[in-house]
Amino acid sequence: MTVATAFGRQYIAPLVADFLRCHPELRIELDLSERLSSLVQDGFDLAIRHVAMVPETHVAWTLCETRSLLVASPDYLRRRGTPTHPEALAAHDCLTYLRAEGTPSWHFEPEGGGPAVSVGIRGSFSANNSEVLREAVLGALGIALIPDFSARAELATGRLVRVLPDWRAVTIYGDRLCAIRPYSAHVPKAVQVFVAYLRERLGTPA
Repeated sequence: MTVATAFGRQYIAPLVADFLRCHPELRIELDLSERLSSLVQDGFDLAIRHVAMVPETHVAWTLCETRSLLVASPDYLRRRGTPTHPEALAAHDCLTYLRAEGTPSWHFEPEGGGPAVSVGIRGSFSANNSEVLREAVLGALGIALIPDFSARAELATGRLVRVLPDWRAVTIYGDRLCAIRPYSAHVPKAVQVFVAYLRERLGTPA
């Protein structure tokens, strides 16, 4: 299977050993990559990815809900000030998830409902991995949007703080993590068992 690097390192890899102890007859090959593979062409039975929409030729099982959080370090906010509206981000150093498109922008909706806001952002650093972005934020380089699972521990200890908590980011990460496989009439038993295990351990009932 292929899994996005940050989620694979933080959540999937720690679960693999327990799963294989319960199912010693099975074998797992884990590819950690940000590259969106063709599952059939590259020989993968399963992909675990953030998704907003699933291709019609594939089937997806939701593993857990997720959201993107806007975070910064206390040192950065002391130095540059705390934004009180998304439009203020245009004056900040914003660290972005690396994409091929042109000028990056972030999109927000008020938590209580109301007009959405889009703002063009810029900064000195981009990366295609949320753990790397988190480390840059911890180094006080700027503000970043990262998945909640990559920020949870640092938010709990105060090393990171939420920015604009009254606004919900609408971003590239998607709002759920899914196990995805090409559609076929027959689902291998090993895939069924592993997906059921992940859903149980990650909090989504089978």
